[in-house]
Amino acid sequence: MKDRTHTLTSIIGVCLLILTILTTGCTQKDDAQSIGMAVEFNDHAACAYVAKENGWYEDEGINLTTYESYATGMRLTSALARGDITVAYICLAPAIMAYARGVPLVIVSGTHKHGYGLVASPAIVNISDLNGATVGCVREGGPADLLLNRMIREYNLKDIRIQRMNPLKQVIALETGRIDAAFLPEHHATVAESKGFTMLITSHELWHEMQGSVLVVKRELIENDPETVRSLVRVTKRATTWVNENPDDAARILAEELDSDPAVIRRSISRLNYTTEIDLGFVQEMIDFMAELGYIDEGIRAEDMLDTEFLQENI
Repeated sequence: MKDRTHTLTSIIGVCLLILTILTTGCTQKDDAQSIGMAVEFNDHAACAYVAKENGWYEDEGINLTTYESYATGMRLTSALARGDITVAYICLAPAIMAYARGVPLVIVSGTHKHGYGLVASPAIVNISDLNGATVGCVREGGPADLLLNRMIREYNLKDIRIQRMNPLKQVIALETGRIDAAFLPEHHATVAESKGFTMLITSHELWHEMQGSVLVVKRELIENDPETVRSLVRVTKRATTWVNENPDDAARILAEELDSDPAVIRRSISRLNYTTEIDLGFVQEMIDFMAELGYIDEGIRAEDMLDTEFLQENI
């Protein structure tokens, strides 16, 4: 009887030990890799939408506690300042703005180049016709705003009246005749084009090799859990390759996420260069232009914002 009791006690003890080990291991992993993520409501964030749809974050053991979508990158900067958002797929210019305002973020990957266009009413045939026109644009400091400023300078435009509103409202304002043109991010620019407006000029013509969006993480994530950052970059690479190799399937996924027509999205994504590559020199160029416009203070160095170590690893 004593032997039997001893054996039973031993078995229970071993089971409890195994359960404790398993539970502790799972808890530590979940705590380490539970993150809040935010994206922009457009096809700039194609890799994030595709990765989420295909379950690739889960494959890497990443638990997304939040997955929020914002109308503009400028709105997303406020989310980055909060404690619940640790990771974001965001346009480069708003990321720079957030960094300049003290948000401790680090750029760890690019996601695409270009992806912006100026659409106009049929009455506007040439860029010179924009003199005296009313143009819709996002808030000061957004990438479309930077491009609008470059266009005004390059073409010596005069008396441009700028109406600040988010991309969805700009498309409606075009349709109702409240504005003559709008500088929009994709997919919104192609949506406006599909409604009969003219794509007058794109970022390809205004800013060579323009960096569109980037993957940013809070600095504390790199310091406390670099393996999760490595996993995020790995997923971003995987999804970016998949989008380039499967544009039709990617368009269907994005169309559902963005409540748009797959054909429109397919045309839109052809206007972006989806790549994880990011050029330090261009990041500095954008920083300097934003400082010149007075949006941020001078002296910010691109190398202080970037950590491309994870991109360079064979992961």
